[in-house]
Amino acid sequence: MEISQVQGGPPAAGPPAGKAGGEGPPPEALIERFQELTESLERIEDPLARRSAEELIGVVLDLYGEGLRRIFDGLTEAGEATVEVRGKLAEDGVVASLMLIHDLYPVSLEERVEEALVSVRPYMESHGGDVTLIELTEGVARIRLSGSCDGCPASSATLELAIKQALDEHAPDLAALEVEGGTGAPGIDAEATGTALPIVQVAAPGGGVNGETAPGGNGGGPAVADGLPSWFGLEGVGHLQDGELAEAAAAGTPLVVANVDGTLLAYRDACADCGTSLGKAALIEGVLACTSCGRRYYLPRAGRSLDNDKLQLEPVPLLRENGAVRVAIAT
Repeated sequence: MEISQVQGGPPAAGPPAGKAGGEGPPPEALIERFQELTESLERIEDPLARRSAEELIGVVLDLYGEGLRRIFDGLTEAGEATVEVRGKLAEDGVVASLMLIHDLYPVSLEERVEEALVSVRPYMESHGGDVTLIELTEGVARIRLSGSCDGCPASSATLELAIKQALDEHAPDLAALEVEGGTGAPGIDAEATGTALPIVQVAAPGGGVNGETAPGGNGGGPAVADGLPSWFGLEGVGHLQDGELAEAAAAGTPLVVANVDGTLLAYRDACADCGTSLGKAALIEGVLACTSCGRRYYLPRAGRSLDNDKLQLEPVPLLRENGAVRVAIAT
């Protein structure tokens, strides 16, 4: 049994939901404690006691669910205002989570999956690719990576981090994810990413076997780090204007962040040829030129070199939501 908060819309104003006046533990702490206690049930040796405890939780959830259903049934008497009221309630992460558990959420699973993909699409497009929802059947979403994302390990890492987290936030009730066009990034698991959504790599129609690198794929591109990637907040880059470049760091990793046509792109701060820092490099129309060796890299296409097809900067997955910037770093 799992409960998680869902992002149903912009954060609600005022203190976190809880006791009157915002007193009591925050919702995140309550959810974490709930998960700890439910996991501890599995360690009860007496099978009868374990079943009774699990049944108690189920009965309590059913009781609250029935209460919520009656509340929402009563809202129908509000006439045209019903849709608006349900929408406002869904904007609160705690209320939205309860609505999902009891099948009362006003936005369909497919719509929420699409919202999740929309949130990460700018990053995928910056790599010359795209991500598309093919179908959603019995809670399993099947998506396709296309363009330069297809077969690129860096883009696969973006998939398993950016898309997985976006789906966990927008559609925590999604059962599983099937992917066409990905290679699967190594070293990523549920504990590292904070999500538990199963991902299955599948061959595209007429494509290669799962896990094989497609012709014209990464080639001599950057290797994906072997460590477990995690998300870190990145300060001081959200203000960058189009054409600006800034040095930054996350988890002790030096980075360069550029704003290219309104999209923030992050790369490890090292020239793929000579290893020199790129923090002082010139950025002109998306092209970053190393001040040491003169190599030029086109950032909108995953940092590929314009001088040598075998050279490429190492992209870092970046998400920009509600004014905050996060990057995924393997630690």
